[in-house]
Amino acid sequence: MKKEDWPLFEIFIRSRSGLSHRHVGSLHAADASMALDHARDLYTRRGEGVSLWAVESRNIAASDPAESSALFEPAEDKIYRHPTFYEVPEGVENL
Repeated sequence: MKKEDWPLFEIFIRSRSGLSHRHVGSLHAADASMALDHARDLYTRRGEGVSLWAVESRNIAASDPAESSALFEPAEDKIYRHPTFYEVPEGVENL
């Protein structure tokens, strides 16, 4: 495989103080192992990460923002899911 044909990988890092991974960038690599090595060198120079994910871009499925109403609106009609539906009794300071 020529270098020009290497797949694109999306890189995610979990920081020392975080519980979830966040997207930090993309890079091309021959395979996942190489992507992790390059991501370590490129995105964690100051030792800020404790975990790396490298995911081929072609394997990521995403919803279409233009169709967000069909995907997310069904939850809007369930008002009981919103905290404004409930009345908080007097004297309750923390829920």
